[in-house]
Amino acid sequence: MAEAAPLSLTNLHPAAAQQLRVRATYASLAVAVVLIAAKFIAWVGTGSVALLSSLVDSLVDAAASLVNFFAVRHAAAPADREHRFGHGKAEPLAALGQSAFLVGSAMLLMAEAIRGLVSPEPVANHPTGIAVMLFSIAVTLGLVAYQRHVVRHTGSLAIGADELHYRGDIILNVSVIATLVIGHALSVPLLDPLFGGAVGVWIIYSAVKIARLSLTQLMDRELPDEERARIRAIAEGHPEVAAVHDIRTRIAGPTAFIQMHIEMDGEMNLLHAHEVSDAVEAELGRAFPHAEIIIHEDPAGIEERVTFPTRNRAV
Repeated sequence: MAEAAPLSLTNLHPAAAQQLRVRATYASLAVAVVLIAAKFIAWVGTGSVALLSSLVDSLVDAAASLVNFFAVRHAAAPADREHRFGHGKAEPLAALGQSAFLVGSAMLLMAEAIRGLVSPEPVANHPTGIAVMLFSIAVTLGLVAYQRHVVRHTGSLAIGADELHYRGDIILNVSVIATLVIGHALSVPLLDPLFGGAVGVWIIYSAVKIARLSLTQLMDRELPDEERARIRAIAEGHPEVAAVHDIRTRIAGPTAFIQMHIEMDGEMNLLHAHEVSDAVEAELGRAFPHAEIIIHEDPAGIEERVTFPTRNRAV
């Protein structure tokens, strides 16, 4: 499975970005329900463990998509008295929940694969299984294309984790077709449970990737260096800002948080310093419309104690 895109900011208007996220959750749920119905019918007719592996994966997709459905809406809820920084971390929490679903499904699948290895049975009615897998591939390709569009314009971690999962489903479905064709042609019933077990291992591997992406936000990791450099360039672009230091950033679902110290002429009066700070904040807000920005004003040339290691990167 390919790596998901790194965490970054988006310039799309917050309302438009949220609308895209919501539509993506509807699309994901609809596709999951259709694929579950089709694969269940095919599995009942064939008894294939490989088809069962794809069915289990679609059941996990449905559960994960349902979690995303609620998480995306909750993440967009405005800050309140109990959650002054908003509810954005609902998205990475949902993605972390997806990884737990994945591990559970992998365990069930591997148990079924072991049963098939102990008592192998030939796969029946394999043309039905192949037809259903081809249908699944076509539907999933459409969903993944739309999800990638949404992730590209919103940076949503929850939708990104879902897209990562469905992208892997395409590979899984292609492999199921290969297993059904080769297993039938060569009369090797063990191939079916062996493939099912291999898919179980692959699902766990996918879960680890999704969990790592979730922890990136939950642990308040800094934004990529190119985003921080862009923030610095905008702030230092104001003619009355002498320098910028102590840039701190993080992202929680649809909201980014940017903090920094700007240095100005120490003789500047407080009112004018406030006006400069407001101008910098407005410029940053235009570049990053979904960000909350906090700026501290410092007299130029005053040294401040750095309270954390820089690890050879600009602060």
